[in-house]
Amino acid sequence: MAAVVQTQVQTTTAHDIRCVLQEYDPSGFFCEMLRPGLPSHPALSLLRSRFEQLPIPGLRNRAADAERDLLERGITFTVYSDATAIDRILPFDLIPRVITADEWQQIETGVIQRVRALNMFLHDIYHGQKVLADGIVPKELVLGNAGFSPTMVDFDIPFNTYVHVCGVDIVRDETGRFMVLEDNARTPSGVAYVVENRHMTLRVLSDVMAGLHVRSVDDYGLRLHHALTEIAPQAITNPQVVLLSPGIFNSAYFEHVFLAREMGIPLVEGQDLVVENHRVFMRTTAGLAAVHTIYRRLNDDFLDPDVFRPDSQLGVRGIVEAWRRGNVAIANAVGTGVADDKAVYAYMPRLIRYYLSEEPILPNVDTRICAEPDALAYTLDHLSELVVKPVAESGGYGLLIGPHASQAQLEEFRARLRADPSNYISQPTLNLSVSPTLTEDGVAPRHVDLRPFAVTGRDTWVLPGGLTRVALRAGTLVVNSSQGGGSKDTWVLA
Repeated sequence: MAAVVQTQVQTTTAHDIRCVLQEYDPSGFFCEMLRPGLPSHPALSLLRSRFEQLPIPGLRNRAADAERDLLERGITFTVYSDATAIDRILPFDLIPRVITADEWQQIETGVIQRVRALNMFLHDIYHGQKVLADGIVPKELVLGNAGFSPTMVDFDIPFNTYVHVCGVDIVRDETGRFMVLEDNARTPSGVAYVVENRHMTLRVLSDVMAGLHVRSVDDYGLRLHHALTEIAPQAITNPQVVLLSPGIFNSAYFEHVFLAREMGIPLVEGQDLVVENHRVFMRTTAGLAAVHTIYRRLNDDFLDPDVFRPDSQLGVRGIVEAWRRGNVAIANAVGTGVADDKAVYAYMPRLIRYYLSEEPILPNVDTRICAEPDALAYTLDHLSELVVKPVAESGGYGLLIGPHASQAQLEEFRARLRADPSNYISQPTLNLSVSPTLTEDGVAPRHVDLRPFAVTGRDTWVLPGGLTRVALRAGTLVVNSSQGGGSKDTWVLA
């Protein structure tokens, strides 16, 4: 049974009779609100002045209202352990992260460039494999990758779009430079919180937001639905789109419900679909109804027991063959996992130059692939200085942050690296940017990242803003919700 989170009553102390940004000190990190070294911006100046006049007890009361609202509306995610499943709200910090129009133009064009290169790479490796023949990426890194799917070889899909929904994780260093930390090309989650965070802000912080001309995030569902209808079989004039979910026990089930509602489409599970004569149908009270596009939110392995895991109870038998025959479209395509592998990520700057003849607009974080002997040696020698990540994990699991690790943890990870170096990459420990965040001790700097969401059918559109994740624990760099992180509303100024 899922645990219920109780809203705590905030108490006011003498120390709390302060305004929100009084005594705020970013401690030498680049601050998303103060933006040291960058030109002043009138909207940010106005926002700061409004927060400077807002007492901390008033912000705490608004935060408590927001938390109650999140609970009552069931805006949660599920964290699993060996014995329990716990429903939690994603902690929401009311102080927004603001992105200026110029900053957003760089992010937006950089994300579009990256998605183009990812789709070209995926089309290439499942067709001519020219990128492998030319030695741009090692063959074994692709053909031996767990995300590479032989069923996609020589299979043509509409517009050569494999990654219809992409989440690109972006960080900012101590100089304010934007960099890509990783790509999420399989089933990226979190966009529901982007929209719900904005609704929450409008409910409890509308006076602070008034007149700031923040770009809307409300048309994500419309844009996604349009892209999904674009890839449907061409002969269909009014295609039926469905969202295929693993079910209520999936950690992102709230988002599945949210997206189906936003797009006005049925939310289905594998048992709701059937394949007859290589066509996909949905079981309804009126009988079978044809399905033309499936936005799937389950992993490749569970999609079709005829092709992948034969014991899967989550997918639909025969769905891949129906897809290959052109009778249905599936987004994201099977086999996209090879494109968001963290080792392949290291080659993205080369892939952008190779396919687009352009320099990356958003650079990578410097990355070493531990399968390479020199990179492994460097990583072992500098383990206490680096962040080391398993190439196929997500959610902040299985990584080591060297400067924050004990000697015992370092030695344990050293043994893992030596036993299976190809499973790891290493990166420098970045001084991630911070944003003012409400804590038990007042407003303090907390590290943040950003996940913009790109939607691609024929063309690519990027949701203005994205999910700003915040590391709520002091000093930690891990922003993932599964590791105790929260989120902020992301304001892109028009």
